[in-house]
Amino acid sequence: MKFVLAPDSFKESMTATEAVAAMQRGVLSVFPDADCVGAPMADGGEGTTEALADALGGVIVIAPVHDALGRPVSARYGYVDTERLAIVEIAAAAGIDLVAIADRDPRVASSFGVGELIGHALDRGATRFIVGLGGSVTNDGGAGMLQALGAHLLDAQGQDLPGGGAALARLDRIDLSTLDPRLAGTTFEIASDVTNPLLGATGASAVFGPQKGADPAMVGELDAALGVYSTVITALTGQDVAARPGAGAAGGLGAAFLAFFRADMRRGVDVVMDAVHLADLIAGADCVLTGEGSIDSQTLNGKTPLGVAEAAAVHGVPVIAFAGRIGGGAEVLYDHGFTALVPIVQGVSDLPGALADGAANLERAVATTCRLLALR
Repeated sequence: MKFVLAPDSFKESMTATEAVAAMQRGVLSVFPDADCVGAPMADGGEGTTEALADALGGVIVIAPVHDALGRPVSARYGYVDTERLAIVEIAAAAGIDLVAIADRDPRVASSFGVGELIGHALDRGATRFIVGLGGSVTNDGGAGMLQALGAHLLDAQGQDLPGGGAALARLDRIDLSTLDPRLAGTTFEIASDVTNPLLGATGASAVFGPQKGADPAMVGELDAALGVYSTVITALTGQDVAARPGAGAAGGLGAAFLAFFRADMRRGVDVVMDAVHLADLIAGADCVLTGEGSIDSQTLNGKTPLGVAEAAAVHGVPVIAFAGRIGGGAEVLYDHGFTALVPIVQGVSDLPGALADGAANLERAVATTCRLLALR
């Protein structure tokens, strides 16, 4: 039998690669001659770097960059030398988890470190990027990223703007003449499930600004500043990116990628599935095993197990999903390609215990499921 093992990470318990290993142990304990094909998965969020680096035979690179407040930080990205591919999560440099709640201020937070990460990968030889947009603490429309890569954002007096979203209110023009020339030959696959535009009631400032420290007055200030930024971008490029789906992702970083780079924005899990050639791996399989920490009705919103189920459905291969928690409304997934949903926790357990025992519980649940398959 051929099993394709394509789980996401089980947050705070197992990486996707560790989940693949646990699943394989469970399968082989029942079917010792089974062909187990591992494909660590992600959806563009946390864990994407490690999952893709592992799946594609890449390495993890540590780059010295700056966080959103300009403080030195060591950021991780993946690099696959054979494909000259860099895998970057913007949260590694501009992540909300890097800034304490009391210190969050999107008026001054900058995405400069994201540009530093990209520059570090370009120095290593990257010509292709997969970028996970998510978890940012910035609201600067990617202005800081552009500055780190050589662009100049200038006020009416020809002075470079300081970092942060509020400064964009004084933006007069963008000078791209010194932008890193290597970007012209570089492509970006942007993994993001956010479809918000840049501006307005559903834009970056209004929807995501409050969690980054913006009060109602700041939201209005930041939205107006991004409006100035959008007008300058349109005058420079001829593109009205503000209304494009995903332009508001990661505090407007989506807009910068779409306007200035050779970028294609897609659902995160689709980017990852294509990168690991999941459809080819599933062809001829007898069963696909997937899963993540929690599965419920929200899984339909582009989460990894749904993408895996959609890919398996093309080949008519059954999909079994495992999770630490099977939540409310999960039964709707049976109408979307799932054959079974299996909880991995046995008996009563507190959360710390369940997280600590995640790999053993997953292995046991997979083995039990395989014993049932053996009855067929």
